[in-house]
Amino acid sequence: MRKSSFLILGLLFSLSVFSQKTPHGSKLQIDCSVCHTTGNWKVNSLTSTFDHSKTAFNLQGQHQQIDCKMCHLSLSFSDEKGQNECASCHLDVHQNTLGNNCAMCHTSKSWVIEDVNEIHFNSRFPLIGAHANADCFDCHLSDNLLQFRPLGVECFDCHKAEYLATTTPNHQSAGYSTECFDCHNMRTSGWASGGFEHGFFPLTEGHAIVDCTLCHVPGSIQKPSPECESCHLADYNASLNPPHLQLNFSVNCLECHTTKPDWKPARFDIHNDFYVLEGAHAAIASECASCHAAGYVNTPNTCFGCHADDYNQTTDPNHLAANFSTDCTSCHTQNAWKPSTFDHDASYFPIYSGTHKGEWNNCSDCHTVSSNYALFSCIDCHEHNKTDTDNQHRDENGYVYNSVNCLTCHPTGKED
Repeated sequence: MRKSSFLILGLLFSLSVFSQKTPHGSKLQIDCSVCHTTGNWKVNSLTSTFDHSKTAFNLQGQHQQIDCKMCHLSLSFSDEKGQNECASCHLDVHQNTLGNNCAMCHTSKSWVIEDVNEIHFNSRFPLIGAHANADCFDCHLSDNLLQFRPLGVECFDCHKAEYLATTTPNHQSAGYSTECFDCHNMRTSGWASGGFEHGFFPLTEGHAIVDCTLCHVPGSIQKPSPECESCHLADYNASLNPPHLQLNFSVNCLECHTTKPDWKPARFDIHNDFYVLEGAHAAIASECASCHAAGYVNTPNTCFGCHADDYNQTTDPNHLAANFSTDCTSCHTQNAWKPSTFDHDASYFPIYSGTHKGEWNNCSDCHTVSSNYALFSCIDCHEHNKTDTDNQHRDENGYVYNSVNCLTCHPTGKED
């Protein structure tokens, strides 16, 4: 029993001595064989089974390649406050101009930054347009190339010199905004042309000009008027086809024109104030030359004024020979020449009513000379009744069997 007691005391003494001599201190409670071998105390990274991911600092990227002693200056491996922060190991070459969190820009893979623009999107000034292609040190004018002191994010903070130096137009004397993006587009590379935001007056189609002086007087602080006449009054006064000034047209060009070049195509919404366009006339409303071939002055506004040729050349029936009215609407509509309306019964002879209703098929049944509808024939249809007709009219003074006499005595077609 006494012998066992001595063995236990000896063992406890040995452990006490060993714990006092270990260089790792009491906090590292792992088996020595995790890092060391029986050959010697030197740590071999290939045979070591120590899992650093189970500590407060997981080794990633370049941290996996470095020697333990580069971070652990003491063999005690104590978890001192702040040892997980970048600045605890890495010298801040930016001199605290970017804060002390290296991970904002860098990764453990490499110090090289591959996504500056993406990083900048999380800052006070996202890099877009021309700014995305600018050199960092065009804006960050540091004492050295590693300092990035905070900058102002307003346009004027960086572009004051350009603003003050601009003379066409003179921004300062004209009182232009110092917010560059009020007029300029940040997504383009230049100040002028496509880089100029002219949204308050779109420069499109006929207004797509690159010479600012066509509208803006160089050196003038007077802003041009957006009204059409301020630029196009000379065009208005010089227009003769039609004469805008003589006809008292509106000086607001947009009432008839678009912004397409050469003023065409144009519309004339007040045409009905001069002549109502409906039916077939409405269909050719955009074909101005159909009526205004000789110009827009003194254009006739009566049927015959435009359709005299149609009237004179019509032979079926011959309007001129028949002395038809020159008011086309008395027979025709404005939709088309056909079908037409002709009150034959009331004006000439009843063929749609009375005894002749249904007794004919075509106009040529009575009007045998198609070139002259003033001529008509009764006896062509009634020829087989000539003998009976002669006998019936034996006592009629001046009786002659012909069409003219028939109509004279029978204007309605009735026998009595």
